[in-house]
Amino acid sequence: MNTENDVPAKRDMIAGLEKGLQVIEAFDQERGRLSIAEVAERTGLTRAAARRYLITLTHLGYMRHENKLFSLTPMVLRLGQSYLHSARLPRLAQPLLYRLAYSVGEAASVGVLDHDQLVCVAAVSAGQLVSATLQPGTRVPAWCTANGRMLLASLPLDQLDAFLARVVPEQITEHTIVGKERLALEIARARSQGYALVDQELELGLRTMAVPLKNFRGEVVAAMNISVHAARMPLDQMVERCLPALIKMQVELNALL
Repeated sequence: MNTENDVPAKRDMIAGLEKGLQVIEAFDQERGRLSIAEVAERTGLTRAAARRYLITLTHLGYMRHENKLFSLTPMVLRLGQSYLHSARLPRLAQPLLYRLAYSVGEAASVGVLDHDQLVCVAAVSAGQLVSATLQPGTRVPAWCTANGRMLLASLPLDQLDAFLARVVPEQITEHTIVGKERLALEIARARSQGYALVDQELELGLRTMAVPLKNFRGEVVAAMNISVHAARMPLDQMVERCLPALIKMQVELNALL
């Protein structure tokens, strides 16, 4: 997470680029097509400014325009691919994820913390379609996922306290932990035992177990998990069967980071 010391001076910022990216980010799974007025409302821009950004992005190929509604084009994927192709973490993690996933016959993924969300940067299904969230580029709440909870457990206590103060957990499933005291206890449990186990808090039927990944300086930079369908594996069996495989790959990947 950024600190105040990381914030650049205003004179060094290109406001147009920042606002253009905000326009792209205004589109999501629930809002795939937006009008100029809706983009303006979601970004805080005036309608005139939102129109100019949308027209520019359409000209550049990042948007399409039909019946007064705008939507993203596949060209936007180039932005994410640039990260996946250039960043060390996905390139190093992917082959080890293959080994991990196929060794246990379950899906595996690596994620990083981006503000209060978990972003998947590498994933292998091993033939098991467990969840649509287990693919590179997907974003989910950090507090109700094993990778996210493990990364929250690695934060300095002041940053964790700030997170718990601002987060508003919602009841996604009947198993979702929404009480902040209970959530803090689960994060503390993950920190003390070295792994996080989340049972159907993000999706019914989805159980995940995660361990932290550290670089050569001992800093936690990501988390790696195994995901199973609840009908295939009970919690105690998941710890017994999957944790040793996770730890083995954790040690190997830590040596590369």
